Amino acid sequence: MSSMKNLLLTTMVILLTAYAQGQAIYEDERYVPETDPLVLEKLEQWKDFKFGLLMHWGPYSQWGIVESWSICAEDEGWCRRPHEDYIAYKKEYEGLKKTFNPVNFNPDKWAKAANDAGMKYVVFTTKHHDGFCMFDSKYTDYKVTSEECPFHTNKRANIAKEIFDSFRKKDFWIGTYFSKPDWHNNDYWWSNFATPDRNVNYDPEEYPKKWESFVQFTHNQILELMTDYGDIDILWLDGGWVAKKTPQTIKEAYKRKIDSNESGFIKAQIINQDIRMDELVQKARKKQPGLIVVDRAVHGKNQNYLTPENRVPEKPLPYPWESCIISGGGWSYTPDAKYMSGQEAIHMLIDIVVKGGNLLYNIAPGPDGDWQQGAYDLLEDIGDWIKVNGEAIYGTRTMEPYKTDNIGITEKEGTVYFLYLDEKGTNQLPPSISINTHCPAEGAKVSLLGTQEQLDWEKTQEGFTVNIPYALQENPPSKYAWVIKVTKIAK
Repeated sequence: MSSMKNLLLTTMVILLTAYAQGQAIYEDERYVPETDPLVLEKLEQWKDFKFGLLMHWGPYSQWGIVESWSICAEDEGWCRRPHEDYIAYKKEYEGLKKTFNPVNFNPDKWAKAANDAGMKYVVFTTKHHDGFCMFDSKYTDYKVTSEECPFHTNKRANIAKEIFDSFRKKDFWIGTYFSKPDWHNNDYWWSNFATPDRNVNYDPEEYPKKWESFVQFTHNQILELMTDYGDIDILWLDGGWVAKKTPQTIKEAYKRKIDSNESGFIKAQIINQDIRMDELVQKARKKQPGLIVVDRAVHGKNQNYLTPENRVPEKPLPYPWESCIISGGGWSYTPDAKYMSGQEAIHMLIDIVVKGGNLLYNIAPGPDGDWQQGAYDLLEDIGDWIKVNGEAIYGTRTMEPYKTDNIGITEKEGTVYFLYLDEKGTNQLPPSISINTHCPAEGAKVSLLGTQEQLDWEKTQEGFTVNIPYALQENPPSKYAWVIKVTKIAK
């Protein structure tokens, strides 16, 4: 076991970057707007939050590997195993349930750190593709509360409930990540057949009773989460290949795959996997009125916002969106992970916000039940900046031209914020800042967030120039970026 573990740690960690790149979610220009007034109201609130926490966690953290994918037989970098016997490997992987014992699990500590950093909502992996439930589902024994899992005796064994309760006490919105495919369920990966790829390994139209059994299982588990875990604000569904398809859409999907691959070799099948999402969403919203549903990468009305993965769009998008980004290491726990610098994180947050999006920042707990110290340090650094400049982030909207050079622009109720990025990393303000896109209106107040001092400014041919007093140049109110606040802009 130890030699295999060492090989896993070296091989799988190297594959994390390739995996992240390969899983990018496209921007779908065919976005279908929501019509439910309660959902629309919640979406506007969600757009105000700007900054959330995502956590991938499960027994796989014990090996420090990519979550779930090593038991998928596709020939992709993030799927490969340092083990030639697939059956033996899968058995060992599923056996991680019997050693998962995160005794340092303390969600109150996480909630405090996230709150201090300025995060406003949390999305937690209640179940990833491997099917292991981080909640007490009565529809499977492949779960953290199973008697075979040593953690089941812990008073906090129902991990999802404990996380949701802790974050809710800090006024966070609660999002439940749930994988639609379930590679442990015999009604999805049926033991009667081999498992060639990520999809169901039989034709649902040929075996309708078996597929219906899986549909009911999926509905039942999601309704458990909607019923027994308090107020849920976001249902964040992954596994976009599990979706309704028609012969025409299947034909089109195959053509797109072939056109994007010179060899024409299709690594994964395209199968109609209709789990009746419209019906499921209707049932979920009866339990949780106004529930935001994110059926990722599935075109249609059940994708209330889009989720470009591990990247930031080049320009503002015309619909609600959130970039889900790895803060350090991989989506799942990586030993000795290297985290973003505070400057990288703040500049990314600004870039996303000025384009009208939210940042969902992933931190992966370790097998002991805690985050690495690097994650806490990074969030503290972000929080120091947010405490000074959060006014230019929360509740804001985009404003043309949204960004020029190293200055981003946001707007809120007529007040405009110009976010000046310290790209050189000097942590010193320049003697003056020139803004060539707008000009303050007559009588407008111009100030620097974090100070009470009104700034002198001069109108220029293209905009205006703000003069920075020497004392502020040498001792600015924050690091990484500074915000010029203008109470009214000339038309």
